[in-house]
Amino acid sequence: MQMGVQCPCEMKSTKKLFDLDGKVALVTGSSKGIGFAIASALAEYGAKVVVSSRSQEAVDEIVTEFKAKGYTAMAQACHVGNSEQRKKLVQKTIETFGGIDILVNNAAINPVFEGLESMSEAVYDKMMNVNLKAAFDLSNLCFSALKKSKSGSIINIASVEGLKPSFGLGVYGITKAALIMLSQVQAKEWGKYGIRSNAICPGLIQTKFSAALWKNEAVMQQVVKDLPAGRMAQPQELTGLAVYLASNAGSYSTGGIYTVDGGHMIV
Repeated sequence: MQMGVQCPCEMKSTKKLFDLDGKVALVTGSSKGIGFAIASALAEYGAKVVVSSRSQEAVDEIVTEFKAKGYTAMAQACHVGNSEQRKKLVQKTIETFGGIDILVNNAAINPVFEGLESMSEAVYDKMMNVNLKAAFDLSNLCFSALKKSKSGSIINIASVEGLKPSFGLGVYGITKAALIMLSQVQAKEWGKYGIRSNAICPGLIQTKFSAALWKNEAVMQQVVKDLPAGRMAQPQELTGLAVYLASNAGSYSTGGIYTVDGGHMIV
């Protein structure tokens, strides 16, 4: 083996490479949709999972569900747009589980579907704060713990909108493009600490977040017509990639931009 950082996957079977037993995973926006699906998958593969969203009641309900399945989980409400709540989330995670090995920055907003000329400064600032600044700050808050882990993984949930723009989603796309670059900068600067960072870019996924799109019959007709996959996806269809990037199976994957989009990028 070449000199340098030792491969964490050496001498392990392929199946065991995906084992997350003993790992601590913090997933934002995980009471529903993509975040919930990823949190559930990470827990299923053995991680101790921190479920977080704005509502304590919502995350308590999810953790009760997880524990009934035998998973190890903790509920901690956090509005990622609030600096003090971000600090508390990381602090509580470390106090409860002793560290952080996996950070999934999933929480995001898109309150309006409008052209750039109609976007107010207040909405722009809000979207930048939640979609980009929160991921930047949470990653920095988790940095010491991820460095201590020596095999830390950051997974930033971006979007195909950060790679190819659509009408009405301009500012949202801008925030996701910046999140993709944040992932690559983190990978480049923090690789020497054993920290990997990757971006997952979903296409049209059937969640409450994207309901304004998939409930629009005209949009769905166009999706079926244009997409090679001929349909939208379910949140669970992102989970295999997330488990890969969180685990030793993805130990050589960093700075990557992974689309899960049914072929959107080639249309």
